[in-house]
Amino acid sequence: MSPVGLYEPGTSQLHRLGAGWKFLALLAFAVLTFVLGSPLALGGCVLAVAVAYLVGRIPPRRCWQAVRLLIPLLLVVFLLQWWMLGLDTAAVVCLRLLGALTAANLFTLTTRVDDLVTAVERGLGPLRRFGIRPERIGLLVGLTLQAVAALSTIATQVREAQRARNAERSFPAFAVPFLVRTLRHADELGEALAARGVGDD
Repeated sequence: MSPVGLYEPGTSQLHRLGAGWKFLALLAFAVLTFVLGSPLALGGCVLAVAVAYLVGRIPPRRCWQAVRLLIPLLLVVFLLQWWMLGLDTAAVVCLRLLGALTAANLFTLTTRVDDLVTAVERGLGPLRRFGIRPERIGLLVGLTLQAVAALSTIATQVREAQRARNAERSFPAFAVPFLVRTLRHADELGEALAARGVGDD
């Protein structure tokens, strides 16, 4: 199971809400977090996302999995920003990242990929007259979400293999197999798309 970006079945209000509306809400929230410049206001945004996780009835283990992956990233960003630009700027940047990334994760936890692809294709349907192909864009969105989940799964499996070999502190022991498995996954995906005629005109 992928720690991040994998659908969590449920019957909450967020699960029942249309994928298109959730996607628009996510975009609006992301814009809001990057417009706001106050740590207090951004803290409110993060709190709102936390409440949304409760509304979506996301199991605590899934919440912890997401937070566990974000903590190292936020720590590095915070220290760099604090060193270069000061404490207030570091807080603002980290709160923006925390709010946007956790909101995106909640979206993927409560939205099936197929539903999102269908919503994107339906929403972009009127643009077909201008030469835009909604099915291609929908496919791109679906593949992007699936790629995030696949890479997260690969990273987790490689990390577990590291622990089994007592090589948790070795960067090459993680980077090399992760890179090899990622390239293999990309090759398999490319072959599957080619077999279905994707990209052929």
